[in-house]
This record gives sequence, C-alpha cells and structure tokens, in this order.
Amino acid sequence: MAPSLETESAEDVLANPLGKKPQLVAPEPEHCPGPESEQAGTADSCAGCPNQQICASAPKGPDPDIGVITSRLGGVRHKILVLSGKGGVGKSTLTAQLAQSLAAANPDVTVGVMDTDICGPSIPKMLGVEAETIHVSASGWSPVWAADNLAVMSIQFMLPNRDDAIIWRGPKKNGLIKQFLKDVEWGELDFLLVDTPPGTSDEHLSVNTFLRDSGIAGAVVVTTPQEVSLLDVRKELDFCRKAGIRVLGLVENMAGFVCPKCAHATDIFLATTGGGRALADEMGVPFLGSVPLDPRLGMACDYGESFFDSFPDSPAVAALKQVVKGMAAQMGLNPDDVVPGAAG
Repeated sequence: MAPSLETESAEDVLANPLGKKPQLVAPEPEHCPGPESEQAGTADSCAGCPNQQICASAPKGPDPDIGVITSRLGGVRHKILVLSGKGGVGKSTLTAQLAQSLAAANPDVTVGVMDTDICGPSIPKMLGVEAETIHVSASGWSPVWAADNLAVMSIQFMLPNRDDAIIWRGPKKNGLIKQFLKDVEWGELDFLLVDTPPGTSDEHLSVNTFLRDSGIAGAVVVTTPQEVSLLDVRKELDFCRKAGIRVLGLVENMAGFVCPKCAHATDIFLATTGGGRALADEMGVPFLGSVPLDPRLGMACDYGESFFDSFPDSPAVAALKQVVKGMAAQMGLNPDDVVPGAAG
C-alpha cells in the first residue's frame, strides 16, 4: 500500500490555515471540548487531563488583525489573486502586464500590485521600481508608485542588497503578508492584484484568510499549453474550489512564439492534450485567452518599461487586452470602460 501524506484534512487546514494544532501528550478524553476551543484547558472536563496546560496556553479565537485589514482595505474595490500551481509559467509577468494594461488604459483607474512571492520578488524589476524603498509614516507604510495610478508593494523594497536571499519559514512569510495588508496605506484603489508564488500552501492560505472578510473578487489562473503545466494547474483550480475562491478565468501564457520581424506565430510548447482552453472546458471555468510569447515582452520587463507603450502593435498586447476585458466581464464590469478602445 502506498504511504498516505494526509496528516490533517484540507477542511481543517482551510478552517484554521494560520494556526497549528497543539502537540498533545495524551489522547483527547471522551468529553474534551477540543484543544482549539475557547474552553480548552478551563472546562470542568479538563481537570486532571495531562493536556490541560498545553490546551490552556494555545492561541484561541479569530485573528484580531482581520478586522484591521478589512478596515484598511475598505477603499479597494476589486481584489484579484493571480495564481498558478506551476512555476515558470510567467505568472509575475502576467500580473505586471495586467496592472500596466489597467493603469494605461484609463488614467482615472488606480491599480495596486502586492507581491507575495517572498522568496522570489520580481514585480519591482518588471515595473521599473527595483531601486525604490518603502517610506514609513505614522499612518503606515507607503507603497511605491510605478506610475501616477500604479502602486506596488514588495519585500524587494526592504532588502539592503537586491541580491540578498530571503531564507524564511512559513510563519515569518505569513507575518509579512499580513503587514502588507494591515500596515500599507493602499488608499482608494479600483484594483489590487496579488501576485503569488507557485503552489497551494502558506502564502495562498494566508492571503485567502486575511482577505476573506474584505472580499476577494476572484482569481486569474495562469498556465502554459503543455500537459506538464496543466497537471499542476488542475491542483490550483482544486485549491480555489476548496478555499471558496471564485475563478475569474484561465489564461494560457506562452501560447506560440511571435517573430518580432514578421509577426508570424509558431507553437513552441505543443498543446498535447488541448492546452488551456481544453482544461478550462474540462474544469468548468472561463477561458480568458491565449497570450503569445513575444521576446520584446521579456526585454520590456528587464528594463522596467511598459510593453504597451513600447510595442503597441504586438499581437501579445492585443491578447493581453482581451484577457483584461474578459476578466472585467467576469467581475460584472463593462469591459469597454475598463479597457477603452480594445478590439472585441
């Protein structure tokens, strides 16, 4: 028989994602109120139990900072997670392009980007603010403004050296994500895009828990066409289902290579099982579109320049605008108001 990896159910983790069950020294007695209940360690049935002191000292009740976060984000209209179970699919690149598309399309729209990829922060580089630092005032941390209507927050702004490795365990990562939500002066935002690392673990659970009361508009899930990527993205879609996060849609990134000279598109990552569109149909989620691979996009990210301003005629620009319009439609917004002038 294959070994089981289940030490606690997904329901238990999602119900208490940031907590840790007390390590008991004896089995729970028959009338135990539960080691995580408010009466743990103090109920009549706890008298004489070997676990009494352990249960009495364990953290209990809801996180009091959730209310503070909800109040702080009261001016943020739409909070969107960008997810992918697979690394290397261009998730951070897509986050940066979605932010730039939203900000460039309408100067009256204000966009924020929160980089929760603690160990590999790349958003500041892509948005051209890598050398900036966080300013702290009595009212909190001020985000870095990459444009008049585009704010960014990342651990990159806090590093003494941009090449320093962040060697942190889960609880410290969770604490910083909480600070990004609780202590940052996000102000009035139309959209807050949350860039996440690959996977379905600590950072994802933290963001979902901290934003649950203030409301998450949904998630954009990123994949590439090949089955190796789709395999992990299926797990991400299952995470969204179990965590109660609405999937706004699936984006197929790097769907073909666009020659910058002739604009001819060639498939590099072959969709052996139908690619992102087939997966979206299989999983019952909207398909927002396919974005081709344009080497000029990578160059724009390396230099921190706007791809939309530098190469407006690229097929990737048109595809990205359609992704944004599809995302807006899923949120009940008028796509033509969000991205004026983009071809339908």
